[in-house]
Amino acid sequence: MSILSKLRETSVPTRTGAVRSGVSQEALDEFVNAGVKFAASHPNIENIYYRAVHDLMNCIVTSVSGTPMLMEGSVYIGCWLESTGTINTELLSRFCPKTAQATFELFADYIRADGLIPYKMTSAGPGYRQVQMVSPLARSVWNHYACHKDPVFLKKMYQAIAANDQWLAAHRNTRATGCVEAFCTFDTGQDASPRFWHVPDTPYQSDPSRYDPDNPLLPFLAPDMTANVYCQRKYLARMAQELNEDLSVWEEKASQSLKSLMHYCYDEEDRFFYDRDRYNRFVKVQSDNLIRVLACEVGDDALFADALSRYLLNTKKYFGRYPINTFAFDDPRFFHLPGFNSWSGHISFLTEIRLPAAFEYHRRFVELTWILAPILSMLSRFTRFSGGLNPWVGHITGAGDDNYSPTMLCVLDYIERFCGIYPSADQELWFTALIPRGIDYGEVVAEETGYSRTVDNACFELTNEQAVSCVYKNGALLYSFPYGIRLVTDRSGALRSIIGMTVQTIGGEVRYNDQSIPFSVSGNERLQYTGAGFISVENPGVIPPNYG
Repeated sequence: MSILSKLRETSVPTRTGAVRSGVSQEALDEFVNAGVKFAASHPNIENIYYRAVHDLMNCIVTSVSGTPMLMEGSVYIGCWLESTGTINTELLSRFCPKTAQATFELFADYIRADGLIPYKMTSAGPGYRQVQMVSPLARSVWNHYACHKDPVFLKKMYQAIAANDQWLAAHRNTRATGCVEAFCTFDTGQDASPRFWHVPDTPYQSDPSRYDPDNPLLPFLAPDMTANVYCQRKYLARMAQELNEDLSVWEEKASQSLKSLMHYCYDEEDRFFYDRDRYNRFVKVQSDNLIRVLACEVGDDALFADALSRYLLNTKKYFGRYPINTFAFDDPRFFHLPGFNSWSGHISFLTEIRLPAAFEYHRRFVELTWILAPILSMLSRFTRFSGGLNPWVGHITGAGDDNYSPTMLCVLDYIERFCGIYPSADQELWFTALIPRGIDYGEVVAEETGYSRTVDNACFELTNEQAVSCVYKNGALLYSFPYGIRLVTDRSGALRSIIGMTVQTIGGEVRYNDQSIPFSVSGNERLQYTGAGFISVENPGVIPPNYG
């Protein structure tokens, strides 16, 4: 059977099986209506894909308001703002948009009178003990809005996030630096990280506006929290413009946040972002702070390229066999023992789903595939959806850690980015001609893949085979092109550009509209389609892995 026939004959409800509840079934119906299907030449990766869909649907529960809500899963029976309510829900919105929107809205519905957004939602209601901010809520909301266009939703979320911005400015800037301050470990969700050794896990007397006055280190000027507010203010400006409001106030505030971040938290010598303690000293701990800051769109292309070479693609730092770990390998505080929830070394699937934002913002598509590929290889062998991995051998870490929704979303997201049809917030479709072949333990992951997605009532299908990749629209062949590129179209499927997706230069033809359009594209190069042929508009090259 051809991979196209296999894809077309796949029944998502049959592959996923029965789900737990009515709200789970409603979400699964959304997934089916999105037309998303995946097929592969080998069963393991296919099986883990549909198991991820099934288990993800069972992580959708009824909220305290009676609306659908995505749950974090595992031992986390609720929806946390730093993860579930932001990046997790943003990924979910590509598959189950109504469920995602309902989850986003809970944080606006339960905003406190003084403007504080809850850090979590559970069946008991909202929690306000700490702030717990990592992924920028405003960007997640904007990316959802950009694909699904609901101005009432946008205004509601804009008003809530703007009010929360005022709360942070009033209560988390006690040193008058313009940075956002961390008062405890849980503010950033980095349980047991050496970044917060000798700092309480929770705010003073469970009040998010207070830190322990007797603590010798607090408050920290926190780069990831400051970067979060910077990024949120950028997207609040976009929202304001969309809502016909003044965007300049948010642009000015974003500029102030960036200046404070770079002045106080960026170490020019190490080229790294660190906290500053109460004595104005850098807290020289190389955690995943760097990744978090860069994922908030901080820095130009040159800064990101330097961070790739020095840190993210450095096997002495973060680029393990299974990248990217949450703590630098060469720091003696790196924690080698599995079985604990510790942000001090293992691979966190929350980090995995946060980091594409940084790579794609700086158009480092090839380098991102070097992270996606080994993680997909490991995921194809998963027996349970753990929250973490050992970066050396890929074994599951985390005591009692199972049924974790970010890991399920990582399966769906990475497959779609690597070899699927990805709908971007820029109103583009990305058809990526790569195959997750597998590079470890001598095991083949796939030799052919198929993927489908419905966009604006049109059914698109992508098949990736050894010799050629093809795109079909409503059953008819639309494109054929060679392995190793990404075809970029508008939402109707009209050609816009191609991008080189491997370290080698790819040459060949794109067959489109009875034309054969020749091209030659190197890694990360973007060729724009003119209507007659391709012209190169960007060619930054590829940054190789580094050994420190």
